Parts: sequence; C-alpha cells; structure tokens
Amino acid sequence: MTHSDPHTPRLLTCDVLYTGMGGAQSPGGVVVVGGTVAATGHPDALRAAYPHAREERAGAVIAPPPVNAHTHLDMSTYEFTALPYFRWIPEVVVPQREKRSAEAARHGADTLAGLGAGGVGDIVYMHAPDVMDTLLPREDLSGVLYYEVLGTFPEKADEIFRTVRERIEGWRAVERPGGPRVGLSPHTPHTVSHRLMRLLCDYAAGEGIPLQIHVAEHPAEHDLYTRGGGPIWENRLAPFYPDTFAEVIGRTPEADLTPVRYLDELGVLTAKPTLIHMVNVTPDDIARVARAGSAVVTCPRSNHHLDCGVFPWAAFAAAGVEVALGTDSVASGGSLDVREDVAFAQRLHPGLDPRVIVRAAVKGGHRVLGTRAPFIRRGEAWDDRYCW
Repeated sequence: MTHSDPHTPRLLTCDVLYTGMGGAQSPGGVVVVGGTVAATGHPDALRAAYPHAREERAGAVIAPPPVNAHTHLDMSTYEFTALPYFRWIPEVVVPQREKRSAEAARHGADTLAGLGAGGVGDIVYMHAPDVMDTLLPREDLSGVLYYEVLGTFPEKADEIFRTVRERIEGWRAVERPGGPRVGLSPHTPHTVSHRLMRLLCDYAAGEGIPLQIHVAEHPAEHDLYTRGGGPIWENRLAPFYPDTFAEVIGRTPEADLTPVRYLDELGVLTAKPTLIHMVNVTPDDIARVARAGSAVVTCPRSNHHLDCGVFPWAAFAAAGVEVALGTDSVASGGSLDVREDVAFAQRLHPGLDPRVIVRAAVKGGHRVLGTRAPFIRRGEAWDDRYCW
C-alpha cells in the first residue's frame, strides 16, 4: 500500500479482525497513524473516533500472520497429486523419496519466509536427517522441527530408539533462543510399532520434547484396527511390515478399536501429543483427546485431495479441543500458504463461525508450537502483512 501522507490516519476494515488476544470479531477495523496502531475495534466505533481517517478495505482478514502448524518442507519439490490416501503413499511419496532432501527443505523454508508465515510445525523425514541440520540454524524460521520416526517391527524398536535419541540430543544441544525447537513425530500408529511408540512418547514426555502424530487421517484406517486388513494393509510395502497388523500394535484388532483408543490405551496420550488430521473419529475419540488435553491440527485441502473426508471441527470445538491449521506437504495440499487452507476451511465448514477458523490459524498454531503471536494493539508497530 502507498500513501501520500504517512501521518494521515488510515482506517483499515475487514470481515474478521483478530488482534492476537481474546476472540476474533466481525466486522473489524484498525486505525494506523504513521506506521503505528492507534486503535482496533468495530468499524463504526472507529469511524466515530477518527472521522478524518482515510478508510480502506484491507481484505477479508486482519490478524497476525497465520501459523503453518503441520507440513513437510522436505517434500517441497514434489508435484501436487490428488489420490486416495492408501494409493498416494505407495504411488507418490515412496517412488519420489529421493526428492526428500535438505535442498528441498531449504526451498520450502524460503517459500514460508516469503509468505511471512507466523511459524511452522515441520516434519523432518527420518532418512534425511541433514534437513534438521539445514533448518535449525535459520533465523527466519520459528516453531518446531519434528524428527519423523517409522519402524513397524517391535523387535527393532530398541535399536531404532537408541539412534533417534542420540540424534535428538545432538540437535537439542544447538537449539537457539527464539529459533526452531526440536520435536519428535512417531509417524502414525500403524507405521510405528507399539513398543517404539511407547519408547518415543515416554522419552518425549520426560524431556519436554514436542510431539506430533498423524492419526485417523483416512477412513481405511478403520479396517486396520477392526480387522487387521483393508486397503492400507493391501497397499503396504510388504518388506517393511511384519506378517500381521496385530504384531505392529501388539494386540488383536477388534470391532470397536480406533487409532485414538489404541493410543490412549497404550498410554501415549498422557504425553499430550499434537494429533494431525483426526478426520475419521468417533465421539469417544474426541472425548479421549479432550480429556488428555491434546491439540489437533487439521489440513483441509490435503484431506480433501486424498479423499479423507471432512474434519469434524464443530465437535472438537464443542469439546474444548485446541485446533490449529496446516498445509501438509505441497504434494497433497498444493501449496505452503496456510491462508489458502483458512479460505478453504471457510467454504468447507459454512456453519462454523469464520472467527473460529481465523483464531485457530493464529492462536491455535502458536499454542501447538509453544510460540507467541504478535499483538495488534495501540502503540504496536503496524505491518501490512497483517492484512490477509
């Protein structure tokens, strides 16, 4: 935006205003004088208080930059591909895994910096640990870098865990105040054995290490936990799995078992992991998450593109669960701009107050990552990136 007189008050109006404090409001406005916030509130009240202000339509939202609370920066050179989830992993992710590199992650981080993202929850591929070395020193990146761990054979759990712990401790030693923190991401309950899952989550809880786990993403997960089969099991890469799914989870699948109930009964939810996706859940699942105090990250575009279903946002909100937003990878989400997920979520959830979605993208994301949002309030510097 260009202005002839920087000292002339500007009244910027929007559909939703979120200042970083309390709840969002609609409609909203911000008065800016000489690059400093003079007032925030309802446009009518601001017009009355600042009758000489030059009014401008700022856009749909005025808020601190949204947080991309879940993505995979090391997949930033993948092509976007929409497929059912159980085909997307073996047909898109695995064949191109050589693309998951530090250079790809650097490209993704540069993109986020250009977007002015408020923070990132990034998943670092287990077999590309140099991604962590590349991203940790960046001064234009804040949030959490979650080292992803996979391993379905329970007998290999201790060996994998020893290697992971050694790497995590090395990376934590070079964390910087204000910079990215090191986290852990046991990939999913069906790609991490029951023993490895417990080792990782107990370690993280004891050391205060942030956790993210992909859970209940696709409806086909129901078949895994209820009968040990279905499309995900049929499309698995057999050498990387034991003979039966029961060996992975250490129990026999049963009619009412869900991924969330499995994690809860395994003791994992006591570590308060952030749970990613959570599309295909039951009321009991939501109640378990609420009791545990875990947060949830929804990735609306990715879930749509992978035929996962629609995140039951209203039910989670009613249960008091903190919700944040993420793009997932560019391969499934289409871009790293979480503002596009905010807009998509507003179309996907027409009955949900858009103020709830905007707050989730800002405050929800910062709460997941343990960071702080800047405030838009009197006396603070104004930033045009607040208009989105």
